[in-house]
Amino acid sequence: MTATDEAAAPEYPGISKPLAGIRKIAARRMVEAWAAPVFHLGVDVDMSAVLAADLKAVGSTVTDAILQACAVALVEQPGLNAHYADNVITTYPDVNIGLAVATEKGLTVPVLHRVQGGSLSDIAGKRKDVVSRARTGKLSMKDISDGTFTVSNLGMLGIDEFDAILNPPQIGILAIGSTRKLPVAGDAGGVELRPVSRFTLTCDHRAVDGATGAGLLTAIRRQLESFAL
Repeated sequence: MTATDEAAAPEYPGISKPLAGIRKIAARRMVEAWAAPVFHLGVDVDMSAVLAADLKAVGSTVTDAILQACAVALVEQPGLNAHYADNVITTYPDVNIGLAVATEKGLTVPVLHRVQGGSLSDIAGKRKDVVSRARTGKLSMKDISDGTFTVSNLGMLGIDEFDAILNPPQIGILAIGSTRKLPVAGDAGGVELRPVSRFTLTCDHRAVDGATGAGLLTAIRRQLESFAL
């Protein structure tokens, strides 16, 4: 093929569609996230107490229990309930947790606003509302704004462990893997098989250090391993 023939060759047909709305905002934030110096911390969480509870009785799920544990932990560790921008760290009294949701149009992160001190039923109600509207394309800009922390749960998709990308200007995001039966040292000695999930926290190192991140993960694990309705 000559240079002239190559130049005249038709391009593969396709449909071009510029990013717009929520997808455009998400793309911009991903570029910002890659520029942040991050570190990752991980813990294994024994989910026995959560799975033993009758969550359906209060209209909730394991995800709601995790969101509640995060809300409690973020009140204890406000350094991660924060934003970082232009060399300024801003912490917030309200805990507004974004929840990564897969939709037909891609990943969306609606926000559950003011979940600090919320009951499991309250959090479940907010989660059902925003997830439903995310999947039907009915979210407003307010629904995806003002998040102070994000949770991404891929456990139900069979992913054991992953590192989530920050959602700027937030400085922390929690990635949750699948719950698997793993050998754990029993309280009375010996080895037991227990349901264990891997929790991985991504932090912006410009705003927090490892001790603060470890404090948050420890608090989340404590809440879940002592969970009770």
